[in-house]
Amino acid sequence: MKRFWGISGLLLAVLFSLVVGGCAVPFRPLLYDVSVQPEVISPNADRVDDVTLIRYALGRNAYISIFFTDAAGHTYYFRRHQRRARGRYAVYWGGVIEGTKVYETPYGRQMVLNRVLPAGTYTWVIEAEDDRGNRERREGQITIQDPDTSVPELRNFAVSPRVFTPNQDGIDDRVAVTYYLSEDVADITVSLMPIDEDPLHPKEVPWLLAEVEREIKPTQKGLHYIDYEGGVDNEVDPPPDGTYQIVARAQDAAGNTTLVTTTLTIVEGGVPRADILNGEVTMYDIRDRDRFLAVGDTLVFTATVENYGHVPIRTSGPPPGTHYNLDENFNTLAVREGQRAWHEQAGVWRFGIDFQTNGGQDYPFRWAVGRREDLECRLIDGEEQCYLMPGKRGLVYGTITINYVPPRNNIVFWAGLIHEDVGILPFNNRVDPHEIHIDIP
Repeated sequence: MKRFWGISGLLLAVLFSLVVGGCAVPFRPLLYDVSVQPEVISPNADRVDDVTLIRYALGRNAYISIFFTDAAGHTYYFRRHQRRARGRYAVYWGGVIEGTKVYETPYGRQMVLNRVLPAGTYTWVIEAEDDRGNRERREGQITIQDPDTSVPELRNFAVSPRVFTPNQDGIDDRVAVTYYLSEDVADITVSLMPIDEDPLHPKEVPWLLAEVEREIKPTQKGLHYIDYEGGVDNEVDPPPDGTYQIVARAQDAAGNTTLVTTTLTIVEGGVPRADILNGEVTMYDIRDRDRFLAVGDTLVFTATVENYGHVPIRTSGPPPGTHYNLDENFNTLAVREGQRAWHEQAGVWRFGIDFQTNGGQDYPFRWAVGRREDLECRLIDGEEQCYLMPGKRGLVYGTITINYVPPRNNIVFWAGLIHEDVGILPFNNRVDPHEIHIDIP
């Protein structure tokens, strides 16, 4: 008997909860309170009737779809089978529908992601499906007038070179990304992401590529240029070696969106790092006297350069063992019979000697950072290029003859490791100074 009254009490409580003020509260339908207002829009970004407000409510959790059908029966989705919890919703729609289409144009392939529907009258449909497969839908009509259906194009989108070695060796260190934007847009991004990422829904944050500042702003119609060096100029390692995709995405004020992709391969990328081993340079007279030389005597030096980074460093002659006179430099070696000039080259590393009364070229005496047997030489574009590889050491040595009376005495000689057209790091500048007295006969 007690169990009976317990069950009866529970039923009464449930019935009471469904009665408020003597009136039964009706069960909510799956989809209700649906409206689309206004019924006429002109989606052209002029801020007048550009959008309509779509409202709906769900009586229980469901999947929602919102789509539009034209007079020919073609269907265009705004929302497709998206999960929503029970409750009320409102969303603005500006005539833009999803759906990727690829167009071949005279300026290259363009992938259109979103576009504004053409002018006309459409049937709108809002459809809900609950977890049991029950469906409800509401529909009506909406008219689109004077829409902006012009899709922005990234014309002649090009990346050069396609194989990129961001290691400051002066060869393929930078990538140029160029394109012509066919119209002003509200937003544009150019990014680098792994080749296996979905460019529409990347899982990882891509690397954004910044445009070179010009009188034309990034969102304006015209020619655009990106100079990408992988971050190495800021002492930051670039993305790991491998093949990537460069993705450019432009969207105008009305919502028309275009995407263009191409590939880029990174090889031997990284910040180059080298120094003079132990900061030590041995200097002595050719007759093995230290600190005291006479005019006509020859200064001899030896040192070791170490590549302690993880990318090769490019070097150039003259080779170790090359002889200089005090009044010469690496540019004037050709004056002497049997020699050649070794002018500065962007990205090349060379070992140098400088001295206190030098009034001309910094580090006038320069040598490659290792002997040929210390280096790995490659043929690139028909020219031999030599590298000190990661973890390797190069022996450097040479001679300098004191062939004139210097303007002061004593004078100081020191060494340096020069990364030409890039700079000299503080710890590679004025290394191991030697003060030497020059005897005048």
